[in-house]
Amino acid sequence: MTNASFKPGILIPVYNHEHAIEHTLADVLEYGFNVLLVDDGSDQSCAEVLQALAEKHTDRVTLLRLPSNGGKGAAVKAGLKKLRTMGMSHGLQVDADGQHNLADIPEFIDQGRAKPEALIAGYPQYDETISNGRLYGRYLTHVWVWINTLSFTIKDSMCGFRLYPVHKMVTLLEAEPCGNRMDFDPEVIVRWRWRNGHIVNVQTRVNYPADGVSHFKLLHDNVLISWMHTRLFFGMLIRLPRLLWQKF
Repeated sequence: MTNASFKPGILIPVYNHEHAIEHTLADVLEYGFNVLLVDDGSDQSCAEVLQALAEKHTDRVTLLRLPSNGGKGAAVKAGLKKLRTMGMSHGLQVDADGQHNLADIPEFIDQGRAKPEALIAGYPQYDETISNGRLYGRYLTHVWVWINTLSFTIKDSMCGFRLYPVHKMVTLLEAEPCGNRMDFDPEVIVRWRWRNGHIVNVQTRVNYPADGVSHFKLLHDNVLISWMHTRLFFGMLIRLPRLLWQKF
């Protein structure tokens, strides 16, 4: 891929983040890239904020509305497909709630330009705002991911700060099922690795704002994630000879 064909866009899935999205969008726009806001069936108050922002920045912001709330994964899937129709080669996924260090956007873009076939994955460096429960829960997921890929290549499987090669990722999503909610981020990167996809880990600071909006449903999403790990484990067993061949 030449520099001329490297055309990244910013993908921001939004669900009822009307109090954070304006600030997040303003920070993202400073880097000069086109932005796709994916409204994942937000309530009217948030939908109106998103419409106003899209109208204010018509030259650089596109708004994609989904008819109902399908989950973060569903929003990212729809967004990647939309970016493909917009002619974007890469999509940088950024959370709407302001937890990502947007000053690292140039690093993600530079890594993607240098390695256009790779998935550039955020490797979070947490501050004191992360709870012990969240931290230990993430570590448990990472252990399962390392088991299911027979590799330590994926430093963090749950960070939503990622640069995806659009065409290859949409091809993967059309061929393989991935979760639509909080199970999406870890599942899609495991399936990418199963396809021998290259991964570049980029350290990035993450914080959890005290007034941030979390859509993690403790029971429901933990059940989804547990079921995802079960699916992936048996998928790993089926792929075991090929994974071992890749490894050795």
